Amino acid sequence: MIIRIEDAYGYGAGQAVTFSLQEGDVAHILHPDQIVAYRGPSHGRSDRLMDVKGIYRKQKLVRADISGPSQFTAALPTGFSMREIQLTDNQDMLYDFRHVFFYTKDVHMQTRILKIKNMLITRDAVKMKFSGNGSIGILTQGPVCEAKLHPTEPIYVDAGSIIAYPESAKLELTVYGNHLASQHMNYHWKLTGEGFVLFQAGRKNRQLERDMNDEGIIKRFLREVIPFGGVFIK
Repeated sequence: MIIRIEDAYGYGAGQAVTFSLQEGDVAHILHPDQIVAYRGPSHGRSDRLMDVKGIYRKQKLVRADISGPSQFTAALPTGFSMREIQLTDNQDMLYDFRHVFFYTKDVHMQTRILKIKNMLITRDAVKMKFSGNGSIGILTQGPVCEAKLHPTEPIYVDAGSIIAYPESAKLELTVYGNHLASQHMNYHWKLTGEGFVLFQAGRKNRQLERDMNDEGIIKRFLREVIPFGGVFIK
């Protein structure tokens, strides 16, 4: 299978991902609504309801199974991109299922249940472990960062930004810093262990956008009190 990623730069641009499948290739697409073009035999695509081994109870997910020879293009909305990750038999990473866009036929899924406390806070019940030989596609908002874990020195990662971490890692849902800092941040995963953690660095921060677009109270004050401030202070 060959994957070609095309980025369109500029305002309102997204990303197009074209998959070229050879005879014997099978790709399982977990967001089939994003497929905008398909070339191949009609029977080459088969959609089905997928119950993720009962983890999501009655919530069903539609999966498109596409076999080769064929070619299709998926369109990703503004702010999203896809990264392909190659897997081997010794894979030891747990992934957030929401980030998975596709996986190939020789990749197998296993579920890992989170602790009840973590479920209530993160509203997420399960992580997925992918094993086998093949590849998976991860959806992200912005660049993907990789940080090495340490057995005793923790790294704190925003709970909404984390993509994957080793199954053997030790996690604790927490906040950090002084009292004021801990009151003005999202919950973070405190991670220690061996291996690497993957997280996205482009999630939209609405507060930052407002701060950047707002002229600020000090500027507005100076504009009012200084003679001709509205002319000189832009």
